[in-house]
Amino acid sequence: MQYGICHLSIVAVKSAAEDTSPMISQLLYGEHFKVLERRKLWSKIRNAFDGCEGWVSNNQISLIDETEYKEIDAFETPKYSSDLVSYLIQENSALIPVVLGSCIVSTPTLPHIFDGVCMEGKMEKSNIVSTALMYLNAPYLLGGKTPFGLDCSGFTQLVYKLCGYQLFRSAIGQSGQGAALSFIEESEAGDLAFFDNAEGEIFHVGIIMKNNYIIHVHGKVRLDRLDHTGIFNTDMGNYTHNLRVIKKII
Repeated sequence: MQYGICHLSIVAVKSAAEDTSPMISQLLYGEHFKVLERRKLWSKIRNAFDGCEGWVSNNQISLIDETEYKEIDAFETPKYSSDLVSYLIQENSALIPVVLGSCIVSTPTLPHIFDGVCMEGKMEKSNIVSTALMYLNAPYLLGGKTPFGLDCSGFTQLVYKLCGYQLFRSAIGQSGQGAALSFIEESEAGDLAFFDNAEGEIFHVGIIMKNNYIIHVHGKVRLDRLDHTGIFNTDMGNYTHNLRVIKKII
């Protein structure tokens, strides 16, 4: 088994080992992973944080040994950058930009100096919504995980990650976590609401706010009304998503 770490700001994770395949996720700086298959130009990896599997270009990752992988894996309170963009200084004085949510871990493979602001440890549930608002107006991007482009489950995963909690990468995966609530009136700000399509498949997720609002990604990270039916888009004047289930994660 081989292991690796992301040494660049952002790396695309593809569905197949080719440039033209869809992006299903991203690696942010400092994220580590197992290498499931190694080819000449591509490697199939499994992200240690959420188990997401996909293909990355070999020239965009650094291999590490098992000892270093386990040391990173053992961090009880990892640190995540909490500024929209900040910088790391490498040993050769070169700067690397890192985005909100990047893992600030100094290892033999990634020696650096970071004097930016970090978030670490488990936070109170009340911090979920305020953290989510940091991404307000970020554009939709399938597979994205940054303030410059992200999808609905990438958004919820990042918000919970910054607050010290772990979610799976996909909406369907996240819907299997936590405890289901019977009624919307039982929900609290910070709970997750899931929505299904015409075939009954869960495909969308957002974060419940106070006063029957939800923050989610639909074209961009935005605020809309939420009720028993689903999400009412205040710009379009109609319902865009059908409510399936509400889950309490914290």
